[in-house]
Amino acid sequence: MPHRHRHHRAVGAAVAATAALLVAGLSGSASAGTAPAGSAPTAAETLRTDAAPPALLKAMQRDLGLDRQQAERRLVNEAEAGATAGRLRAALGGDFAGAWVRGAESGTLTVATTDAGDVAAIKARGAEAKVVRHSLADLDAAKARLDKAAAGLNTADAPVWYVDTRTNSVVVEAIRPAAARTLLSTAGVDDALARVKNRTERPRTFYDLRGGEAYYINNSSRCSIGFPVTKGTQQGFATAGHCGRAGASTTGANRVAQGTFQGSIFPGRDMAWVATNSQWTATPYVLGSGGQNVQVTGSTASPVGASVCRSGSTTGWHCGTVTQLNTSVTYQEGTISPVTKTTVCAEPGDSGGSYISGSQAQGVTSGGSGDCRTGGETFFQPINALLQNYGLTLKTTGGDDGGEEPGEPGGTWAAGTVYQPGDTVTYGGATFRCLQGHQAYAGWEPPNVPALWQRV
Repeated sequence: MPHRHRHHRAVGAAVAATAALLVAGLSGSASAGTAPAGSAPTAAETLRTDAAPPALLKAMQRDLGLDRQQAERRLVNEAEAGATAGRLRAALGGDFAGAWVRGAESGTLTVATTDAGDVAAIKARGAEAKVVRHSLADLDAAKARLDKAAAGLNTADAPVWYVDTRTNSVVVEAIRPAAARTLLSTAGVDDALARVKNRTERPRTFYDLRGGEAYYINNSSRCSIGFPVTKGTQQGFATAGHCGRAGASTTGANRVAQGTFQGSIFPGRDMAWVATNSQWTATPYVLGSGGQNVQVTGSTASPVGASVCRSGSTTGWHCGTVTQLNTSVTYQEGTISPVTKTTVCAEPGDSGGSYISGSQAQGVTSGGSGDCRTGGETFFQPINALLQNYGLTLKTTGGDDGGEEPGEPGGTWAAGTVYQPGDTVTYGGATFRCLQGHQAYAGWEPPNVPALWQRV
């Protein structure tokens, strides 16, 4: 396909300007997350991979077949890989075709491009390069056409579709291949862009509920708290939209009156939030194995291939990997998009619960297939989109949790705002471009976190 532009000189300049931030984590060094005194913080330091508690590391060991040192190195490598991928995405522009990590310790980052001239720049950043036909923008556009076409179709027999950067295609998972062909044809997606993959189970939401630790909706059904949040002085928590409608009341696991759903979207999205009464206090923790607290220090989104763990009130802690971003999934109740597809298992009652990578919040449990005895897959609603939609601030241990304008030196950057890759802000008289999606808070000002922002 024709390239939009040639920019080898610009790519080379961008790489040279950021040479000091080589992907230490990809070397496998146990000290990859440690920066020399007085230097800019590494991505691992910014994302507080050292805050991963023993319960999370044990779950990673059990579900991913790692020892403790491998689990720790994996978190460091994934943090560094995400920062490197973000910088290369900015440098490659329209040629960028996605990025992913692989290996037991996520030690290899691959970045795809549509221009062979970008290979040297990618390798200079410590990543492997893959030259492909379709850019990520083209794949996202094709997936958007599928989303639009699905609104007028019954997609129960072709219930999952997503952008698969590793195969440089849009994949439709179908119980009946004919249903996938109908969806692709209606959307006008070229065969060269698409793959059809067989699946046997229909995804479902996980709210066929039974007793256990969690929260209850209208004194009957049960779901799991996602992440504690604030909205101004109001405290509450994020959860899945299919758990309850606006106005529904909630009680805690102890059956004490808790709060009320303030907003809920399902289908379309699967997001909601509950405002709690004065008896309940938002904390920067997720409930871990054995009742241990798991710290939440931010919400930087993880790349494909990264480890991710889930906390739910039915099955507790389980871990797996992110397999696809920008996924659409059809349940009996309708289609939701975009969600993130994972190899983590879940069961009824886990809905709404937390997905976390290291100490970074990822999303709330939506649905899936299978179970935690035989294995399965799940989808989560990304937390940053939920926070942005309702104007919420994630409760974290990393600062003042946003909600306030920075005092000095000012600019358009603001704590509490959700930023996506490519967004630009001003701070201290300089302009910065966002490298990884996250919610900003005090302490994460652009000059302080080169893993998240690049000066332009």
